Amino acid sequence: MRTGGKILATVLDRLSKHVMVGMNTQALADFAAKELQSLGGKPAFLGYYDFPDVLCVSVNDEVVHGIPKRSKVINSGDIVSMDFGVLYDGLITDAAISVIVGKAKPGDEKLVETTKKSLYAGIKAVKSGVYVGDISAAIEKILTANNYGIVRDLVGHGVGHKLHEDPNIPNYGHKRTGSRLEKSMTIAIEPMATLGDWHVYTGSDGWTVNTKDGSRSAHFEHTVLITDSGAEILTQL
Repeated sequence: MRTGGKILATVLDRLSKHVMVGMNTQALADFAAKELQSLGGKPAFLGYYDFPDVLCVSVNDEVVHGIPKRSKVINSGDIVSMDFGVLYDGLITDAAISVIVGKAKPGDEKLVETTKKSLYAGIKAVKSGVYVGDISAAIEKILTANNYGIVRDLVGHGVGHKLHEDPNIPNYGHKRTGSRLEKSMTIAIEPMATLGDWHVYTGSDGWTVNTKDGSRSAHFEHTVLITDSGAEILTQL
């Protein structure tokens, strides 16, 4: 998973530098597929419950699971969230980033930076023996302090042999509640926040999850290994 995580982090880093105004979201997925193949990994998302591509690309009010399309063109000021999974030597890692392409709109930069900050607050809470609720509460504290909507229908999760494993890791909750996590477990922590309400719906394509009120959203995710003293982030360079 360390090797797969480094591959994943490399592709996301290259994507963040490759994305530009006027590009369509299918071009991002094609780029990710090419980079992944060159690094020796396999896509974890392609074919997962019939998902049609290697990368999820979600724009603005699309929270997660956006299907890449040649007709979906990225405009200046768009928040582009890219969620990627890598299969390497039989094990899976999962991570996501959000970037603002071109000139940021008022409030969007803070949303993106705060959502990222909440991810690292959740990771900081991790150590052997931690409760899921400890991670959830750490994320919630950051997002609530900034009056962001915390998406409740979608959660972090265990990851490794399968893309989604137990336990679920919500982005809101109370300390010392839920399952206890032990060293050597691997989990994906992934806050999803909005500028408005937290309610979401799944679009007509059966995949893309949008905010009900049309507010913009951001999404960050890392796969981490739980250790005695903390967490090792597997999906960073």
